[in-house]
Order: sequence, then C-alpha cells, then structure tokens
Amino acid sequence: MNQARTAPGATPASQDVLERLADVIDQRRKGDPDKSYVARLFHKGPDAILKKVGEEATETVMAGKDGNRAQIVYEVADLWFHSLIALAQFGLRPADVLAELTRREGLSGLEEFAARKAQQRQQDES
Repeated sequence: MNQARTAPGATPASQDVLERLADVIDQRRKGDPDKSYVARLFHKGPDAILKKVGEEATETVMAGKDGNRAQIVYEVADLWFHSLIALAQFGLRPADVLAELTRREGLSGLEEFAARKAQQRQQDES
C-alpha cells in the first residue's frame, strides 16, 4: 500500500501512533481470546467488531451532546481504536484512510457528495 502524506490536521507523529496501534492490533488478533480483548473481538468475528464500532460512535454522539470535552476525547479515542480493529478485519491500514482524506483535501464537502451521488447513479444504471 502507498504511504500517504500527512493528512490535514495530522502530524507525522500522529500517523506513527495510528500505525503503531495497527501493528499491535495485527499482533494480537490471533492471540488467546481469554487473554486479549483484541483477540476476543476477532474471534467473535466481523459482526461483533462492527457492532462495537457502532456502540462507540453512539457514545461519541452522546458525549458531544453533553458538551464534555474530556469525555468527547475519551469516546473518540475508543471509536478510533475500534475503527482500527475494523480496518484490520478487512485488510486495511490507517494509511488507506489517510490517503482517502488526502485525496479529498481541497474538495468542497458538497462537491464530494455530488460526485459520490453521480457515481452511485452510474453504478445503478449499469
């Protein structure tokens, strides 16, 4: 996979943290489910992993509604961690997401939405 350049708002050090976490996840995924939370999630399969991502996303929303900055950071950290597990489940790495963010850099959100909508229409027609 191509190494992405630093994504907007990210520093090389923050990319390193994500890559190190992804490496730890890869190391633990085939471990003993009784001794590793990560191994336990992988052992349960993709549905359990995706359910956990959904739970963490909901907790992030709730923290945002409460406006507690420390809790928001805590919940987003949980969400990112579980998202890294989901990426690993599908053979993806943080660099893949950072490359996509880099690709979108400079695009208007409205332009990006319109392009996706046009692409979906094209796929539906074929």
